[in-house]
Parts: sequence; C-alpha cells; structure tokens
Amino acid sequence: MTALIPAPRTSAVLFGLWLALTPTTGPGQVLLGVLLALAIPAITARLHAADGQARRPLAIARYAAIVMLDVLVSNAQVAWGVLRGRWRPPKSGFVVVPLDLRDPVGLAMLAIVTTIIPGTVWTELALDRDRLLLHVWDFDDEAAFVARYKARYEQPLREIFER
Repeated sequence: MTALIPAPRTSAVLFGLWLALTPTTGPGQVLLGVLLALAIPAITARLHAADGQARRPLAIARYAAIVMLDVLVSNAQVAWGVLRGRWRPPKSGFVVVPLDLRDPVGLAMLAIVTTIIPGTVWTELALDRDRLLLHVWDFDDEAAFVARYKARYEQPLREIFER
C-alpha cells in the first residue's frame, strides 16, 4: 500500500481539495484528481524530513506564544520606525548569527520564524550551517541583537528538535 500511496492522508487531502476547487465533478476531473493525489506525494517524497520529530509540547506552545508576541511587537516597532523616520532613520544592516542548531527541520522553522518577524530577513545560511546572515531593519547593538535572537528563537528550537 505504501509503495502505491506513499502518503495516504496527503493524497486524500489533495484529492478532496481538487474536487472542492473544480467547478464540476465530472469523470475527467475525478480522474485528474486521483492522478494528482497519487503523483504529488510520490514526487515530493524526498522533500519530507525523515527524522524531524518535535518533542516537548509545552516548549512548542511556549515558543509559539513568544513568536506571536514578537510578531505583534515588531509590527508596532516597524510602524513606529517608519513614522519617526524623518527624525531618526533606522540603523539597518547585515548581522551574522553563529548557529548551534543543526536539525534540518529546526533550521526550516527558524527560517520561517525569521521571515514572519517584521524587520528581519533571512538572507543566507552558510554551507556548513554554522552561520546565518540576517538583514535587520533597525538595531543599535549587534551583539545584543545576536544574543536576543539566539535566546528567543534558536535555543527553544534546539530544545524542541535536538534534546
């Protein structure tokens, strides 16, 4: 069964979405939905993480709360920075963050979180995955920014994925 349908739930969801999004449910649409539901998981099977097991549900909940709070606070800070831009232009620049996180799924989560926090952009990950280059919209002290970034975003992901 797994050779024909490597991800049955994903296939079922894809098939259901296909039928929900098509204007008609004729035999051609059903057949195309079945083909897509079987082909897409088979084609993307190598993209799925084999060992990306998240642990510690309380740490996950705490991390989600931190990220949500930081999104709200950063939105307000960026908005205020835009409004006061005439009086004090933002001090933006590139910041190198040394990484201790090695788990590929953890790094993907770090990339997602960095992307959704206003004012930060993930620009480059070193080939050996030990450094991250970020563009930060406004910061005063690079060392303080790096320490805060590691404490708020990287360390909880290490706890969730690596320990």
